[in-house]
Amino acid sequence: MGHDHGHPHDHEHDHPLHHGSAEGTWRDERTDDPLSVSRRQFLTRAALVAGATAGAGVLGTGLAAAAPGGAPGRPGPRPQPVNPWSGGARFYAGDHHIHTQYSPDAQYTVETQVAKGREYGLSWVVITDHGSVAHQKFSIDQVTPNIEASRNAYRDMLVFQGLEWNIPGAEHATLFLPPGRNTVDILRAFELAYDGSVLAANGVIPGANAVQGEPYALQALQYLDQQVRSGRTDIALMFANHPSRQGIDSPHELRNWRDTAPAVAVGMEGAPGHQAAGIPTAAGGPGSARGYYDRSPNPNSFPGYAPTATENPYRTYGGFDWMTAKVGGVWDSLLAEGKPWWVTATSDSHQVWRDTRTPGTQDYASTGSRGAPVDTGSPITTYGDFWPGQYSSTLVAARSRNYVDVMRGLQSGQVVAVHGRLVDGLDVRVRATRGDGDARGVTLGGRTFVARGGDIRVDITIDRAAGPNSSGQVPQLAKVDLISGPVTGAAADRDTLAAPQTRVVQTFDTTRPPGRQVRLEYTFRNVQQSFYLRLRGSDGKQLDPAGNPRMDTIANEDPFADLWFYANPVFVDVV
Repeated sequence: MGHDHGHPHDHEHDHPLHHGSAEGTWRDERTDDPLSVSRRQFLTRAALVAGATAGAGVLGTGLAAAAPGGAPGRPGPRPQPVNPWSGGARFYAGDHHIHTQYSPDAQYTVETQVAKGREYGLSWVVITDHGSVAHQKFSIDQVTPNIEASRNAYRDMLVFQGLEWNIPGAEHATLFLPPGRNTVDILRAFELAYDGSVLAANGVIPGANAVQGEPYALQALQYLDQQVRSGRTDIALMFANHPSRQGIDSPHELRNWRDTAPAVAVGMEGAPGHQAAGIPTAAGGPGSARGYYDRSPNPNSFPGYAPTATENPYRTYGGFDWMTAKVGGVWDSLLAEGKPWWVTATSDSHQVWRDTRTPGTQDYASTGSRGAPVDTGSPITTYGDFWPGQYSSTLVAARSRNYVDVMRGLQSGQVVAVHGRLVDGLDVRVRATRGDGDARGVTLGGRTFVARGGDIRVDITIDRAAGPNSSGQVPQLAKVDLISGPVTGAAADRDTLAAPQTRVVQTFDTTRPPGRQVRLEYTFRNVQQSFYLRLRGSDGKQLDPAGNPRMDTIANEDPFADLWFYANPVFVDVV
């Protein structure tokens, strides 16, 4: 358990360029171009997949446990646990949302971002420059050799190639694949056919965020799923980025994405990047809002996200997106349906607070690059970002440090979103201890089972920070909340954004126990209904009266003075 924050890393596993055996197995030449498949056909397939997966159990994929059954009085097949607990999980810290000079609003070279990620303890990064006409036409060809060069220069880093997708009808998303013979071709075809800004520029939809784009987002996810099923790539993943920043990722869109391609659309940024943006000007900061969450409703926003004096979905809470931070909120509403939907934390690094460089002078629209950045020699305080790994980390438990294994860890939800190195690792074991059930248990992102009336025990082992974070302080974990709610099945209204039965069932005080590790336990007794559980932790410095993260104040936030981690859920079926 745990992961390395300093270097050199102890990476004794497979060569990082290992990516499976799917290369060269594709045989259908026409599907290489998504435009060659009728949009009506894609929509029909999306609707069929959504209908089929809505009732496919907790995972909604081929990984779901077998349903109990059999003749009356005779037990059916035992469910198969998902993500069985093994103990001693190895976490790899990474960042799936990073920009370079190949974005119109960023400036750094690929090598700079990879080197900085390595410096701050990351093992994997994803280069995700903004989709656009210029990016599709020029940037992909330029960034690809830069990524290859960085892989060769930093052999202990996994450098994924991806895209920040302008989701038609919605916000942005990270999209990425492992290295492979077809990776660049898939990304290029995907961007041309399905990026919202490209569709808008070509007059297909009236605007990248316009509601008319929603069907194209489902077609896009079906296209990616088809690339995996065909063997053109081993895996493809999508995470929705800064989902409530503009309020245009509606609850039904989240559900539609996940149900259309449940092995591809797997989650969202629980915590957005741009965390330095809220540092006040009096402290030498940009004086904006954490995550640049200083927005209000616009014509494309979902009307259910209605700000009030006491609750504003367009703000962060302890640096985390409102969808994630609110107990019984949007995230919990998906989990209460039994939908696996994971959260992460990223840098969204464009321009780093107090860096001395400014963008290059090249014309992006005509070249797809801003050129090399220019060093001014003076720190720039108006920038709102941190370097990859400097503040935000996504910890992923994986079998080994190679591209596909790390992506499988993300896909399966064995993930912890962390700010400011609040924790170094988290081992969770959920198992049946009384009555017929899964005595071995499962871990994060998993699914286990228990006979009705049995008990479920949760064992938690937390690795405290073994050293200082980038602010020079060793963070202290003050409390851990165990949150739980019943799994009640598919919501009748796909724009449901609340799970009213979800609550904090136990708060653990972690200020006193000495030592590197914190060990906690809790037992759910006499379980009568399927449920899920999840964990979050805090340094306890900025809490509301109920112990929840408080709404962040615009232009007055030190991100290192308010640290949280969020772990992904475990589902428990009653059989």
